[in-house]
Amino acid sequence: MSWQLRTASTDDLFGIMKIETGTFGTDAWSSEAMLSDLRNPQCYYLVADRIGIPGELDGYAGLFTPKGALEGDIQTIAVAESARRGGLGRALMNALIGEARKRGARELFLEVRADNPGPKRLYETLGFEEIAVRVGYYHPDNVDAIVMRLAMQDPTTRPAVGG
Repeated sequence: MSWQLRTASTDDLFGIMKIETGTFGTDAWSSEAMLSDLRNPQCYYLVADRIGIPGELDGYAGLFTPKGALEGDIQTIAVAESARRGGLGRALMNALIGEARKRGARELFLEVRADNPGPKRLYETLGFEEIAVRVGYYHPDNVDAIVMRLAMQDPTTRPAVGG
């Protein structure tokens, strides 16, 4: 499968919510909360359109990083079940990391459910490290959240050349 990543708009709300509720069930965001983020200029949301099938979303991801902020937060990421294990989650994450860097962030944070090891492994391969646990963070399931951090090198800093 191939995808095209593009900036999300409010017109994508229905497709995003279809994936959101199908993926997160009781932890799903409300349409109102998602719409608020899509309208927020401090947020950056992407959707993945399936190439050859216009309007068919297979994933989305959101970032909260005001321009000039030193920290950013991955708000949410989800890939439709039919599109998993094809590299889309990694592509979405890499795009968000790139946007956070462009906005000046030096650290990027996210939370992942403790009972969801697949995404946690993905985040670790991207350089995120576990820094804390938020007990009972996800409701109503009372599941812990693992807080992860990515320290991003300042793109203006060049590595020292030793000799």
